[in-house]
Amino acid sequence: MKYDVMLKILNLLLQRRSITAVELARRYEVSVRSVYRYIDELVCCGVPIEIARGRYGGLTIADTYRLPTGYFTREEYEAVLNALDAMSSQISDENLLSARDKLESKRKYEKRELAVCGNIIIDGGTWGDGVKFSQKMAVCEQAVNYAKQILIDYISREGEHSKRIIDPYVLIFKKNVWYVWAFCHTKQDFRTFKIGRIRSAAFTGKTFKKREFTRDDIDLNFYYKDDELTEVTFEIEKNSIADAEEWLGIDNIEPRGNAFCSNLKLRDDESLVNKILSFGGAVKVLQPEELRQRVVAAARKIAENNA
Repeated sequence: MKYDVMLKILNLLLQRRSITAVELARRYEVSVRSVYRYIDELVCCGVPIEIARGRYGGLTIADTYRLPTGYFTREEYEAVLNALDAMSSQISDENLLSARDKLESKRKYEKRELAVCGNIIIDGGTWGDGVKFSQKMAVCEQAVNYAKQILIDYISREGEHSKRIIDPYVLIFKKNVWYVWAFCHTKQDFRTFKIGRIRSAAFTGKTFKKREFTRDDIDLNFYYKDDELTEVTFEIEKNSIADAEEWLGIDNIEPRGNAFCSNLKLRDDESLVNKILSFGGAVKVLQPEELRQRVVAAARKIAENNA
């Protein structure tokens, strides 16, 4: 019953693009609270649904979102095409032939170079990396879609090397980085793994039964905790604004005179100093003073080493 209603809500959103939770609750004879719970689960599965509160609010699905060809398994896709072939050989119907041709044009072929979903092409690899990252993404995506257990060779941020058997539940795209949220058999708990830190990923040949979960079960502040962040203020020269926007985010940068200013919370470690220095003086630290002094000291050391 639950999943039937979720699919009906998804299909109706695809048709209407916007609808209220009250209307959905009335249509499918469930509570408004249940509607929001179903929406949370759809969002966890990667469906881009926005919730707007207030008098003119409602549930809206992104205009670019379409159900991918992956909505069918490869076997289901082939079965439909074979059935249409058999029917079209007996019945001369232009609509039937047209439907068959449209399905044939969207046949699922394996692609190693890029992950393709509807109107979106994702190449998560580094420059010059044509297939390695995409291969790992493809394994993780299949594992999530079909509840397949995988073995990963993982290197943590601290340099710890380990092999883990994981049950992937959902892919997360945060700050231009891909992660997979999975149950880790080594830790016997859910963990978030950065896909770029997975050296290799392979199916174990086993499947797993997914436990029920909601978006609230996933800690999206997995990289840094709030108490590990420091409020930082930068002044950014205009000629470096494009690179700064990619680093800090467009929403966190505002014009100020002939330059730009950014005030936000960041993890204050040596990687932050190195990042600031990579701008070659185009990013000036206004606050905190202690960070500014460390940047100055690091710049002097570079100058001395290259004198």
